[in-house]
Amino acid sequence: MASCTASPYEILGLSSGASSQEIKAAYRRLARVLHPDVVAAGRKEWSASEFIKLHAAYSTLSDPEKRAADERPRAAARTTRRGRPLTVVMPGASAYKFGRNWETDQCW
Repeated sequence: MASCTASPYEILGLSSGASSQEIKAAYRRLARVLHPDVVAAGRKEWSASEFIKLHAAYSTLSDPEKRAADERPRAAARTTRRGRPLTVVMPGASAYKFGRNWETDQCW
């Protein structure tokens, strides 16, 4: 299992493009191993904490709204380069529409 800072995909051992059937199958497979009623007596406390993480990851990824909300920060992190956000130019937008024109921007 991954640490508590791991993404739900890492906890379930899946890629970010996993389908709902793959998410459910991974959850069931890991739940059979990590459930506190199944493990040895000495590992029940560890198993309970890992099972809680597993269930939280599954509940996030099985709900489409929660999954989309979880993906937003990851998508924003991927759009940065060297600690700076990438510049996004909207279609039809130009730097010259904001009080600047071609003549005043020239270096004479």
